[in-house]
Amino acid sequence: MPKVLIADKLSSAAVDVFRDKGVDVDVRTGLSKDELIAVIGDYDGLVVRSATKPDADIIAAAKNLKVIGRAGIGTDNIDKVAATAKGIVVMNTPFGNAVTTAEHAIAMMFAAARQIPEANASTQNGKWEKSRFVGTELYGKTLGLIGCGNIGSLVAERARGLQMHVLAYDPFLTPERAIELGVEKAALNDVLERANVISLHTPLTDQTRNILSADALQKTREGVIIVNCARGGLVDEAALREGLLSGHIRAAALDVYASEPARENDLFGTPGLVATPHLGASTREAQENVALQVAHQISDFLLTGAVTNALNMPSVSAEEAPRLRPFIDLAEKLGLLAGQLVTSGVKRIEVSYLGDVAGLNIKPLSSAALAGVLRPMLGDVNLVSAPALAADRGIVLAQTSQEQLGDYESVITISVESQNTVRTVAGALFAGQPRVIQTNDVVLDAPFSTHMLFVENEDEPGFIGDLGKVLGERKVNIATFNLGRTNQGGQAIALVGIDQSIDSDALADVRALPHVRAASALQF
Repeated sequence: MPKVLIADKLSSAAVDVFRDKGVDVDVRTGLSKDELIAVIGDYDGLVVRSATKPDADIIAAAKNLKVIGRAGIGTDNIDKVAATAKGIVVMNTPFGNAVTTAEHAIAMMFAAARQIPEANASTQNGKWEKSRFVGTELYGKTLGLIGCGNIGSLVAERARGLQMHVLAYDPFLTPERAIELGVEKAALNDVLERANVISLHTPLTDQTRNILSADALQKTREGVIIVNCARGGLVDEAALREGLLSGHIRAAALDVYASEPARENDLFGTPGLVATPHLGASTREAQENVALQVAHQISDFLLTGAVTNALNMPSVSAEEAPRLRPFIDLAEKLGLLAGQLVTSGVKRIEVSYLGDVAGLNIKPLSSAALAGVLRPMLGDVNLVSAPALAADRGIVLAQTSQEQLGDYESVITISVESQNTVRTVAGALFAGQPRVIQTNDVVLDAPFSTHMLFVENEDEPGFIGDLGKVLGERKVNIATFNLGRTNQGGQAIALVGIDQSIDSDALADVRALPHVRAASALQF
């Protein structure tokens, strides 16, 4: 009988599901890291929320662990790289608490606008300070959303019910989906400059970290209200404090913080701050939903091998897995390549299959490609959640198949149509390993590396030497170097595998080279 440990507080409904399905379950919350390391080897499954942090040390001690389930969306507390390396499936429950989080954002918006926490404390202390707590109406005001996916769209719907005008900044939100939601699609600067209230609903990624930086906050209009019920690290907390103290920012309502649990924070005590302890998903209904969802997913995986909402494994049957696995890897890496090269909002993604691969079950392959495209912007995207996340943003996914053979036994091609351009990448398998064979009109042959440099340049003498010199001076070692061009003297591409990530200064030096049109640092 498989054995599961519930390490964080969870609805008792989860325990009932496990036991009804024939899974042995222990509830042991509040374990220290050392205590968890001492017992984790006895379990096949681990259920966590945000308090328990299964890091590389814990995973190394997990000799029998097969699956980690997060009752909630974010998996920042789980070392997914270590889990994947050890063959441990990481699952989450991406849709169980969307309504609850959206409602909390609206509640925080009201609390900040009407100074409810301070007014409550003052009144209960025997004061009657009506003139001190003069609030502001939300009616007729402009709400700026940073992120308009599942939760953001629910906030937009409720804000429109308050007769607010809603601006939405989301590179993956199509104009058609914006019309359907009744929001105005806007650039980030437009949101900053026009919104009376700014609410964040985006995951924490390299692109979104400190998206409300000191510079961004300075661009906001006088008297703005900031609401963050998404992820800590999206707002520069020091700059936010300065804005509150200066009066430029009227109020801020935070449910999440750069460091949690936030028992101490420089923002605490700042006038105009409303603070809650990461309560976005804390309602009875949401707790029940995610508890039931994670219990069913883990039980089904341990008992039957079914995979649902996995972040590091495709949802395929046991029979299909051996043949599909290398093509899933190829599709996801091609998607990651395209997603890191697209610089504006995605409207349409087309995945084409040529040759033997066209005769396989292409649905998980397309989901892998879609997840790859979306991950650079949205963070934790898996093969199951990717189609729903794309649909939320009005992104069209198209698939074509042709079993006729070409130059290769199997080729996967991904075309990403954005607001201003179309980026096409193609790949094939060589000895079971994925390789890039084309980007736009340029043919090449390049293996994937963990760290890569993508350079678009003019086909002129001296480029290779100049690039090698810059990388050498910056102590960036070249692992592989692959070139392609449209024609002599025309457009050329260098796809360079490097042994470590390239920093912003070195990347700027590459971009400044003669004949270089564009350069991007890639991660796979």
